Amino acid sequence: QVHLVESGGGLVQTGGSLRLSCAASERYFSSFLMGWFRQVPGKEREFVAAISPGGSATYYADSVKGRFAISRDNAESTVSLQMNSLKPEDTAVYYCAANGDSGGYYFPGDYVYWGQGTQVTVSS
Repeated sequence: QVHLVESGGGLVQTGGSLRLSCAASERYFSSFLMGWFRQVPGKEREFVAAISPGGSATYYADSVKGRFAISRDNAESTVSLQMNSLKPEDTAVYYCAANGDSGGYYFPGDYVYWGQGTQVTVSS
């Protein structure tokens, strides 16, 4: 069982920045591909970014490419999402997730462990 706790959400103006962090309880954290997803009410959870277990490969949704950066610190069992140039359409609850070794990273079903989420609100 992997326990994930997100932090760093909040209210920011358009064009601003936020940094989300996710702390994991699992001693084998470094073996998991980690991802960030987001969800707004009435819509499906959507992929934002993912990072390979060693951190050498990163993946981004087209909507955040060039603005967001995912990183991880395996020694600290944390994964972060630096969000720059934020837009109102980035407003959502953001979730950290640990991959279930499905071979994929894009779909929520590829992940088996989820955090409780943190709210990000971007005002116009």
